[in-house]
Amino acid sequence: MRKFIPVIFLLMAISAYSQNTTQAAPSQTEHKQHKKKTKNTTTVSPEVTMQKADAYFAAKKYAKAYPLYQQIVFERNSSIAAEAQMKLAQSYYNLNKFTEAEVEYEQMLKLFPDYPQINIAYYQIGICYLEMSPKPQYTQEDTQKAIDAFQIFIDKFPSDAKHAEAVENLQKAQYKLLEKEYNNGYIYYKMSDYSAALLYFNEIIPLGNKDHLERMSLYYSSKIYIAQKNWIMANQIYNSLTKNFPASKEAFKIKHKLIQKRHLD
Repeated sequence: MRKFIPVIFLLMAISAYSQNTTQAAPSQTEHKQHKKKTKNTTTVSPEVTMQKADAYFAAKKYAKAYPLYQQIVFERNSSIAAEAQMKLAQSYYNLNKFTEAEVEYEQMLKLFPDYPQINIAYYQIGICYLEMSPKPQYTQEDTQKAIDAFQIFIDKFPSDAKHAEAVENLQKAQYKLLEKEYNNGYIYYKMSDYSAALLYFNEIIPLGNKDHLERMSLYYSSKIYIAQKNWIMANQIYNSLTKNFPASKEAFKIKHKLIQKRHLD
C-alpha cells in the first residue's frame, strides 16, 4: 500500500491545479468584456457630433446629417443646440420633407426666439406651407397658413433681404385662393346653382385684376344672367367683359348670345 501513496498525492495535486486554472479563465474573459463595454459607452461630445453632421450637411448628405443634429438638439443645455435645431429643419427642407421641416422651424421659434438668424425660420415656415399647399381645386388650409406666415415675416422684418420675395410669395398664395374661389363658382355653375356661383364670381370681378380668372368670371356671370333673362345685369357684365377683354372669344360669344336670346324673346 505504501507504494501507491505518492501516486495518489500526485493525482490530487494535478486535479487541484486544473481547477485553479479553469477558475482563472473566466476572470480574464470578464476583464476583456468589461474593457470592451467601457470603450463602447464612451460619450461623444456634442461638438464632435456637430462636426460630423456639418460635414454631411456640406456634402448635401442631409439624410445622414439630420439624425446627428437630432442628437444634439435633445441635449438642450448644449451651446450649439440652437444651430443644430436650425440645421435640422434645413436638412428636412432640403430633403423635401416640408411637414417635418415646418415642425422643426416652429420649434426653433419656440425654443430659441433670440437666435441671431431667427428671421430665416419665420420665412421658411411660409415656404413650407406654400410647398405643402395642394392644387386650387382642393382644400386650401395650408395656403392660408402660408399667407399668415408670410404676413408675420413681412411685419416683423420689413428690412430683411427676403422681404420682396416674401411679398411675391404672399401674392402667389393669395392668387391660389382666388383660383379656389373661381373653381367653386364654376362647379356651382355646372350644377345650375346660379346664386351660389355668382357669389364666388362676385368675389373675383371687383378686384379688377384683368386676368384669366376675371375674364372667365365675367363670362359665366353673363351666361347666368342671360339664362335668368336678367337683361340689365347681362348687359352690364357684358360691357365690363368687352371693356377689359375686347378681343376675347368670350366677349364675342356673349355678344351673339345676347342678340340671339333677345331675338327669340
